[in-house]
Amino acid sequence: MHSERERTTLASERIKRFSESAIATPANFVTVARLLLAVPTLLLIEDRGSTWLTVSLWFVLACTDRLDGWLARRDGATRSGAFLDPLADKFLVIGGFFALGLRGDFSWAAVVIIAAREIGISIYRSFAGRRGISLPALRLGKWKAFFQFLAVGIVLFPPTYEWATVHDIVLWVAIALTVLSALDILRRGWKQQSHRAADAV
Repeated sequence: MHSERERTTLASERIKRFSESAIATPANFVTVARLLLAVPTLLLIEDRGSTWLTVSLWFVLACTDRLDGWLARRDGATRSGAFLDPLADKFLVIGGFFALGLRGDFSWAAVVIIAAREIGISIYRSFAGRRGISLPALRLGKWKAFFQFLAVGIVLFPPTYEWATVHDIVLWVAIALTVLSALDILRRGWKQQSHRAADAV
């Protein structure tokens, strides 16, 4: 039997299984697999639209987002994972919206808003990070991601394909959360920058 201190030590060692500079980690393996699977999935979505195959692939890609996050928390976060994981998410979301935009299932206004937000905030986070400003995803960002994946999934799911009103509601909830989460990130970045400027005076 391990004492409480020994169990805590063992848990800590498990969490720090990989250093921050590690590349070959289970989480990164899952992330790269998601990126590779995303390409044929997006091509199938653009070609076939709502089918059981496309919605199944989309469901797998959406669920494995949770898996690589759980693996990263279990084994220890890495710099490569911090880069690859959001890259995979953004590629998949923008690609899914773009593919459904090409098919006429999503308005191009929605596609442009999603793409502009994801790319713009990624660039902003990169610049902020170089200045020592940390802007991790909070609950609002997680809800944003959930509704983005749901907006695509509900169109791909054959039994709900004809539910145009439901599609629109979920889509614009996703867009509202997308915009709100972007504003929240900008607010947090501005607040941290203001505190840094005040401390420097």
